[in-house]
Amino acid sequence: MKQILRNIFHSPRFVVGFVIFCIVLLLSFYPMVSIFTPMEIVGSGFHAPGTYVNIKSTIQSRSEELKYVGAAGLSNQFTAEELGKMQEWLVKYGGIDQAVVDEAAENDNAFLELWLSTYSDDVQYKATQAYKREMQKYNKQILRITATDSLEIGEGDSTITVKSNQFVNVKNISNRVTLPLGTDNFGADVLTKLTSAIGVSLKMGVMAGAIATAIGLTIGLLAGFLGGWVDNTLTFFTNLFTVIPSFVILVLIANSISQAGRSPAMVSLIIGITAWPWTARSVRSQVISLRNRDHVNLSKLSGHSTARIIVQDVLPYILSYVIMALILQIGSGILGEAQLSMLGLGPSTTTTATLGLMMNWANTFSAAQNGQWWAFVPVVLAITLISYSMNLMNTGLDQVFNPQLRD
Repeated sequence: MKQILRNIFHSPRFVVGFVIFCIVLLLSFYPMVSIFTPMEIVGSGFHAPGTYVNIKSTIQSRSEELKYVGAAGLSNQFTAEELGKMQEWLVKYGGIDQAVVDEAAENDNAFLELWLSTYSDDVQYKATQAYKREMQKYNKQILRITATDSLEIGEGDSTITVKSNQFVNVKNISNRVTLPLGTDNFGADVLTKLTSAIGVSLKMGVMAGAIATAIGLTIGLLAGFLGGWVDNTLTFFTNLFTVIPSFVILVLIANSISQAGRSPAMVSLIIGITAWPWTARSVRSQVISLRNRDHVNLSKLSGHSTARIIVQDVLPYILSYVIMALILQIGSGILGEAQLSMLGLGPSTTTTATLGLMMNWANTFSAAQNGQWWAFVPVVLAITLISYSMNLMNTGLDQVFNPQLRD
């Protein structure tokens, strides 16, 4: 056993897949330490990733007076077209060299200083009145940005005066929240919901994979070992399920169940009972090559029961193959849930989320069309990593147990 484990963990592909899977698995424990529950409403609709500070807490926090260091990004105050017009004015009417303007445009503070030192409403230049009014509007906006006047908030005795040179250290703001992946269409924290969904989808994948492997293993063992009419009957049903695409059967069964009845466990069961045929066919072919081996014939002559012979003399020889089949079935189960959920036939639940449901919600609320990438890109990445890790582990095990693939 030690030698087998040593050989397994000497396979680079298996190790890489195992490490990726462990990292994804560890992420599923994040909801245990998160300040939010997976389905808790944090905001209203989509909010971009970042740290959000409460304005009231910011005003009430201890402030420090610092020298004015410029506006927080001219791109937030003006469009690219407006900035281009201002640069054009500096060159055409302000007499500033183009190279100087281009250099100042790369730094907000330098551009503000250049504009304030050059532009004036009293400057006479030949242009249309509409153009002049537009430049005056831009100048007023810049004066508001750079104004040193104080701002009064509130009324009466509760009035708070905030100076433009007052700054607050973010660490001193007590009421702030960091949303590494923002919020989704419901306003829930995407990171907490995603890591919770990973755990739920993994459980569903394990359940579906175990059911599919158990059914396929049982049918394959009986058909391959008993032969005769048993083999013909079981092979007929296996071929019948193989000819009809399993996904079609999966959709039909899921659609026949009411929405209220489609719990995560029920969806896992549906996926499991439709994904067994290829496992059954593969196990059958393996058992057929084993049933006439000397040790099996010896057990038959010894009078051992069929069940004992299958369990003790056949199953151990195909156990490695069964483990590889289980790994692939788990990955297929997770992908199957994602496919059903994208069609609106996934688990019906308001208390938990799955990777497929998160994809469905992102698609329903047009996250991709509106540029809310954080609602679907991490989900796609999680599904990809899980599937990739499963395939790597399966390939690594195949290299270990299949003599034809060994170096």
